[in-house]
Order: sequence, then C-alpha cells, then structure tokens
Amino acid sequence: MDGNGRWAKKRLLPRFIGHQKGLNAVKRIVSYSSEIGIEALTLFAFSTENWKRPKDEVNKLMGLFLKALQKEVSKLSENNVQLRIIGDRGAFSEEIQKHIAMAEELTKNNTGLVLTIAANYGGRADIVAAVKQWQLDNPTKSTSQLDEESLSSFVALSDLPDPDLLIRTGGEQRISNFLIWQMAYAELYFTDALWPDFDEKELDAATKSFSNRERRFGKTSEQVKK
Repeated sequence: MDGNGRWAKKRLLPRFIGHQKGLNAVKRIVSYSSEIGIEALTLFAFSTENWKRPKDEVNKLMGLFLKALQKEVSKLSENNVQLRIIGDRGAFSEEIQKHIAMAEELTKNNTGLVLTIAANYGGRADIVAAVKQWQLDNPTKSTSQLDEESLSSFVALSDLPDPDLLIRTGGEQRISNFLIWQMAYAELYFTDALWPDFDEKELDAATKSFSNRERRFGKTSEQVKK
C-alpha cells in the first residue's frame, strides 16, 4: 500500500494525514474484497525497514495501528472476516501486542475473508525464521534434509494457498521484501494510483488484468491447455 506520504504532499498536508486516508482505503478495499468473493487478502502495512522513518511519523503510525485494532476489529468480526497479523510483534508496545492477540482471538472462527496485516514484516526475515523453526522442530536432522515442501509449512500464511496476485500502488515496480517465498508464481500488477485513491474501480482493473493472463507455472502453453 504505497503512496500515503506522496498523496499528502501533493495536497500540502502533513504525511500523517495521508496515512489516515490510507486507513480509509483499507476499510474500503476490505469491504469490497469480501463483497466480490476474494478469499484471502494480505496488506503490507509496515515493513521491518519502516522503523528507519522519522520517529514522529513512526509513533503516529503506531498510534493509528492501535486505534484501528481498538475500533475496527469488532466490525470485521461482524462481517465474518478473520484477522491475522504476521511479522515480528516483539518491537511493538505491550498494548499493541495485547490488542493483536485479542483481535485474532475474536475473529479466529470467522469463515469469510482471511485478512492478513503484515506489520514489522520482511520476506527475508520470514524465510530465516522458518529455517530456524524447522531446526527447532527437527533437532536430529541436518539442513541437508531440508527441502522446499518442508520449509513451506513454516513460512507465514503456510495454511493458505500461495498468492495469485500482487498489487503495488504508487507507481513503484518492485515487491520490496514482501512475501518473497510465497509469491514465487504470483502475477504482478502495478498502478500509478496512490494508496489513498485506490478504490473499487482500481481493484476491478487489477482483477480484470489478472483474469486475462495465462498462468503456466513453468509449463508450456500447450501443456496448460491440455
């Protein structure tokens, strides 16, 4: 979800206003995703690299995160949305960690859209953590016995299908350390729309682009057609 700061700058507003408008876009897209039958939606909210931003901006982002956990989770639950948070929670305040746990507990049995928020998340760190957890769970094995299938069960979102589509807003054309393992075969879609402006029409354009692509997963076109 890229472009909050630039959205605010274009309007001569503080960057934080852009983040507030970005939260509105989150609510809009989550609601619409549920409506059109998307089964799983993962939003990259805060990367491990984002701690390098100015301290005041980080503090305000943490406040916005906490506010969302306090005020929006009950609405998600009412709409049968299951909320998950991936990433290293240890860097967050105890209050934020408490509300994350409460939010996940409240929504864990919901059967609709699986909404995942990646917060203090990095794709490389995810893979490293998965290898470490595999070693802890298999103390008598050597890494020579570790294969892709085994490791896949330890990365984030291992119980969900791999992502079909990555949407990057804001005009940048890179994945920025997001779900590196999981998105090996994801289709990529880039839009110049800044995240606060990303709406139902923009999501429709992305899903339409996706539906027109032939996904081969390493096969030839002839093999796919069979």
